[in-house]
Amino acid sequence: MYSRVYVEITTICNRSCSFCPGTTRPLRRMTLSEFDTITDRLQGVTEYLYYHVMGEPLTHPNLPDFIRLAKEKGFKSAVTTNGTLLPSRGRELIEAGVYKVNISVHSFEDGENGEAHGAYLDGLLDFADEASRNGVLTVLRLWNLDGQGQALGGNNHRTQAFLRARFPDGGNTPWKLSARGARMRDKLHLEYGDRFEWPDMEAHNRGDSVFCYGLKDHFAILCDGTVVPCCLDREGTIALGHIFDTPVEEILSSPRAKAMREGFQRRCATEELCRRCGYARRF
Repeated sequence: MYSRVYVEITTICNRSCSFCPGTTRPLRRMTLSEFDTITDRLQGVTEYLYYHVMGEPLTHPNLPDFIRLAKEKGFKSAVTTNGTLLPSRGRELIEAGVYKVNISVHSFEDGENGEAHGAYLDGLLDFADEASRNGVLTVLRLWNLDGQGQALGGNNHRTQAFLRARFPDGGNTPWKLSARGARMRDKLHLEYGDRFEWPDMEAHNRGDSVFCYGLKDHFAILCDGTVVPCCLDREGTIALGHIFDTPVEEILSSPRAKAMREGFQRRCATEELCRRCGYARRF
């Protein structure tokens, strides 16, 4: 069993963040029928579906239907979002039975209007409050390191001050701090992270000494059904197969997939894209 499978339900996003390279693939939304087929074929492969590779899941009008359908089939749904649409659509996620919501708070970047930043945080924290009280695991993700061990300032400082004011560290639910974030209360967490360089065929070749968890505990399915080894293969460069044409077990046991898995066990990248991945270097 894989710990999770990333299912990209749309390539459409309502933001254009500097840290996200986006994709040159066509704008597309997965249909409910396609999702139904994919979840049928993922039975016994994983228990957790993460609705993200590229695109903003909350721009998809059928997202609650996906979550309900997945739940009926025994899957737990995790949604990663920039948080901007939570004020209007967050209640739908809770009612549909979403298991986890990851909110990329760093999507609101430095240089944007301070008043707008406060309104953005108010909206997503209203959701975080309601969702966590309703048993939804809610994680606020904040990039507070630059990838070189240096702290990032700007909106990060404002965000953490805002969180402290909204969810005070005291009373019956004191924050439980760790090196990687904090448990703010039951079902509500702050998670720290580092900026990283996305894998790109035009990026610097860092050599083939690479370890990665791709194809070991997860893989991804792009919006058109293409199976790729991880959630960072935003262009489908390492296309292992097509889930609508080929059983997923056959795709994952193909010679190319097998070579990748065995290579990572030896800390060796068999694919050119993996040699150009900044994220894998943290392992």
